[in-house]
Amino acid sequence: LQAMSDNEQDWLALRPQEPSPSQCCGSGCKPCIYDVYEKELAQWERAKAMQDKSLLRGKKEQSNNSELNPDTFTAFSVSSVEQLTEDTYQYKFELPGNSSLQLSLGQHIVLRGVVNGLEVQRAYTPISPRNAEGYFEVLIKCYEAGLMSQYIKTWRRGDVVFWRGPFGGFPYQPNKHGELLMLASGTGLAPMIPILQSITDDEEDETFVTLVGCFSTFDKVYLKPLLQDLARYWNIRIFYVLSQETALEKLPWSYQENTYTGRLNEDLMKTIVNSCRRKPFVLICGSSAFNEDMSRYLKAAGIEENSCFVF
Repeated sequence: LQAMSDNEQDWLALRPQEPSPSQCCGSGCKPCIYDVYEKELAQWERAKAMQDKSLLRGKKEQSNNSELNPDTFTAFSVSSVEQLTEDTYQYKFELPGNSSLQLSLGQHIVLRGVVNGLEVQRAYTPISPRNAEGYFEVLIKCYEAGLMSQYIKTWRRGDVVFWRGPFGGFPYQPNKHGELLMLASGTGLAPMIPILQSITDDEEDETFVTLVGCFSTFDKVYLKPLLQDLARYWNIRIFYVLSQETALEKLPWSYQENTYTGRLNEDLMKTIVNSCRRKPFVLICGSSAFNEDMSRYLKAAGIEENSCFVF
């Protein structure tokens, strides 16, 4: 009986642990961490029923081979940290040789961190070009009380962190839409950047793009040099909506013509939609409140739900 008890304890020690709510990033990943758990639990139950522990040998929670995988976390090394604003950073990660992440446009990857013994997972969208070789970059806003932010703020060059993915994405096809209207709040800019770069890198892609970036102040606008470069293309327009700025005269003259103060409301949305050169297909990325507001304003501006995609 004692031997049976020991055997039972051995199997219980090998049983997969159910994820805590903090381990789900809430971004609709396929497979979700709960899907991975269900798969591992079924594998464990089969192995236990057959009393064959060798059936568990394929189980792997993390890898060091630097190939991104949706099922397991892969180790990547931080190669640089750049502070963009008081709370937002651009992190660069090494890839071996001239390899690439091979992401589809707008796809996100999931970061795993451990804070005070609690595992946390969050989704982020790389902003590096899709064909970037030997590296990838991620834009991250750190929050004072955020669990993941506490972990991220400790990163230094050479640190190893774990990612899995990719997930999601926007099925973009060159010239499918006459115009893309991109509505981005803060770091919601991230999935828009690779799509913009894909369009400007393709001489045969004649899609018009209107990007509307919503930020609190001019100082909080991310990636200004990159955005200014993109805005020089004949088919790209970029507008800024700054909720806490009151006077355009305080801004550099090159920004004054394409910047609005206050919030992106229903009236301004109608103005922007009416200024589009072709009927737009709309991409939205921001907080859940921002996404809901934008969807409502777009409906009032005559844009149907099937002409929108929310990241």
